[in-house]
Amino acid sequence: MKRPKILVVGSFVMDQTATTKVFPKEGETVLGETFSKAPGGKGANQAVQAARLGADVTMVGKLGRDANADEMLYVCKKAGIDVSHVTFDEQVPSGCAVIILEQKPGEDTKNRIIVLPGTNMKITAQDVAFLKDSIADYDLVILQLEIPMEINELVAKYARDKGVPVMLNPAPSAPLSDSLLSNITYISPNEHEAAALTGVKIDHEGENFNREQAKEAAQKLFDKGVKNVLITMGTAGAVLMNEKETVFSPTINSIKAVDPTAAGDSFVSSFCTGLVAGWSIQEALDFSNCVATLTVSEKGAMPSLPTLEKVKKFNKEHGFKIPDTSSLEK
Repeated sequence: MKRPKILVVGSFVMDQTATTKVFPKEGETVLGETFSKAPGGKGANQAVQAARLGADVTMVGKLGRDANADEMLYVCKKAGIDVSHVTFDEQVPSGCAVIILEQKPGEDTKNRIIVLPGTNMKITAQDVAFLKDSIADYDLVILQLEIPMEINELVAKYARDKGVPVMLNPAPSAPLSDSLLSNITYISPNEHEAAALTGVKIDHEGENFNREQAKEAAQKLFDKGVKNVLITMGTAGAVLMNEKETVFSPTINSIKAVDPTAAGDSFVSSFCTGLVAGWSIQEALDFSNCVATLTVSEKGAMPSLPTLEKVKKFNKEHGFKIPDTSSLEK
């Protein structure tokens, strides 16, 4: 059986993480607990997650000529990702991020992140021109907002012209043009990003959310040409809406959150992997919640992204049903 092929066009970011018992206030200095580095970036995270789940993944992005680039490429290659289309800038350093994790005893970990884009913002139209024809070789394209918006617009148009579905993860939040939205098949904002895009705030508390508000937000995106709207709402779960159906999947709360850094990337990527594996929307959503739950249970971005075997073991231990994974088995 042919393994599903996913193209990710996006960012590489080296995460530099400090943990503290309390976030510093303005003008305040606090003593932290630990410091660590780990490869990340929304694009690379999503590529690595899809690859670890068994998809055939190609990553397109840009790096600097530095040690961070070497480390990030190594992790991608180890995951089995095709990085032959990753390009380099000789003057600008690779992207990096400063992450502060607040770890209060008895509470879930909270994070604050500053991203320094570096070479991620140096991707050019020439770097992705080869996709105008070859994009038809892929089953699905994943995009995010840590690279130039014009590159996302160009790749989305290439995909739409060839009939290839596109998933846009609109993070970090930014205004999106009507032309980009008209070429998007799936969009996956969290509740804050959905509010920024549509002006509709979705109220939620615990495991409950306002479904009418969610539908109102989704309709505004449907009106722009988006076919499917997937909104994640933390403890309230995730809901996918299109003109025909609304599918909800609750959050799994059986594992304590240690580091939420890559949870959104893990969820989006595993959902896309499930789709291209031929699963139903409900199956793909439930699977994604399992994967994201495992992701937040460990520290680091890429280091926390689970393999298919780990997800299958988790599901078996907790009595969750997993769809047929034969097309993802390497």
